[in-house]
Amino acid sequence: GVFGMDVRVPGMLYAVVARCPVFGGRVKRFDATKAKAVRGVKQVVEIPAVPEAHTAGGVAVVADSTWAAMRGRDALEIEWDEGEHAQESSATLRKQFDELVSRPGGTLVRHDGDAEEALGQASQRIEATYEVPFQNHSPMEPMNATVHVRQDDAEAWLPSQGPQWGQDAIAKIAGLPADKVVVHTTLMGGGFGRRYHADFAAEAAQISKAAHAPVKLVFTREDDTQHGFYRPASLHKLSGALDAKGQPTAWLHRMSSVSIDGYWTPPDKARPASSEVGGAANLGYAIPNLRMEYSPAKSGVPVMWWRSVEHSTNGFVTECFLDELAAAGKVDPLELRLRLLAEPRKVRIPPDNESTLDTSRLRAVVELAAAKAGWGKPLPAGRGRGIACHFSFETYVAEVAEVTVTKGVVRVDRVVAAVDCGRVINPDGARAQIEGGIVYGLTAALKSAITIDRGRVQQGNFDDYEMLRIEEAPVIEVHFVPSDAAPTGTGEPGLPPTAPAVMNAVFAATGRRLRRLPITVEDLA
Repeated sequence: GVFGMDVRVPGMLYAVVARCPVFGGRVKRFDATKAKAVRGVKQVVEIPAVPEAHTAGGVAVVADSTWAAMRGRDALEIEWDEGEHAQESSATLRKQFDELVSRPGGTLVRHDGDAEEALGQASQRIEATYEVPFQNHSPMEPMNATVHVRQDDAEAWLPSQGPQWGQDAIAKIAGLPADKVVVHTTLMGGGFGRRYHADFAAEAAQISKAAHAPVKLVFTREDDTQHGFYRPASLHKLSGALDAKGQPTAWLHRMSSVSIDGYWTPPDKARPASSEVGGAANLGYAIPNLRMEYSPAKSGVPVMWWRSVEHSTNGFVTECFLDELAAAGKVDPLELRLRLLAEPRKVRIPPDNESTLDTSRLRAVVELAAAKAGWGKPLPAGRGRGIACHFSFETYVAEVAEVTVTKGVVRVDRVVAAVDCGRVINPDGARAQIEGGIVYGLTAALKSAITIDRGRVQQGNFDDYEMLRIEEAPVIEVHFVPSDAAPTGTGEPGLPPTAPAVMNAVFAATGRRLRRLPITVEDLA
């Protein structure tokens, strides 16, 4: 099998693009004299931004090898117009989030009973603020595309999750009908949502059209990290109330994030909450007074689907806060979940969300994970066990994590997952997807964050945007609930319970609550 990066076609040239380091910026002026003097460089061409493909535009260097193209790019002299986002930073965004969640008035996405009144009358009230950063997809194979735009047709070799989208983008740029664009879909070295996009296909088409040759566009790792489309950053303020028996009576969740729908949809049609509240608005627990509000934040950072999308965030927030309620009420975290899922119910919120959560199926995976993990068995000092469950993409997953915390370092020793994805067609494939989701979730929980300063991404390569290493990976066990129900998905649902199971285990081991990702040494100091 051939990956996108391996494609070779006769007469092919290589290209890299110099893009403005600030999101939304553009080329003011450039001098290509030194770049053109680099041996192997064939052409330097400015490519305009393509708004419908969300490309930023820039200056492309075309050469007879990637090395020559990269050296040519280094030699370019470019003056950038940094645009309106040059002052944005993670700090300014956090301040904006904080202002938005500190007051009522967001879009009301769930309203059962009267949470504010119940909180006012509560014998015990718990409050917490959770935050998660932007995340990059960072597949092992960076973005690339090989495109040949000819007079009457075009051909492309794309490592793509959405080949038709790439085909449409190339057709528009080439001025051809879509049926004149042949797309060969190659293998891809990871996607995680990033390879749905057509931006890399669109840029390659622009460059091929200008070069009158087949062109392979390659992103370096730094290009891939700094010119991506990111999992939204968000901030969550939660308040919960308990009665005298430790039973939750109220739950109030105010959330702000950079909305995916707000970024992709024209302002007159956008519904920013629609892409952000899944897994939090349809919380399955029987809490009589439940309210959720959502407020979108303004940001220049491009956002997009990242493995499990908003569930990656909301699973962490809701399952950690439920643990906080259990601890405050002196109830075992497993026992509280089982109690709040005891009554069989169907939860379908908001109205335009097609997913219906069945509490009995969620309860069943919680019971299975706890049984397989040996919940309640004593662990040595410095070790802890945590549990979390989540419903996403029609699939129910519960996970128990075992961790060891020594000198401020968290090591995840074991993760036991129980999964109800309906009838399992291919057990090996389904298991691999759940395992992959857990490892991907652990990277975001323990290692990496994309931070913004002066409108640009501060991270570049795997030295400062770290991945989970093979020796850090836990033992993972996956157990499927036998079922005759229709098969659902396993690519994304393994991820959301991972971070909360780990953070709840850290609390069990140390008594410390971690409310932001990824874990930092300061948070455990």
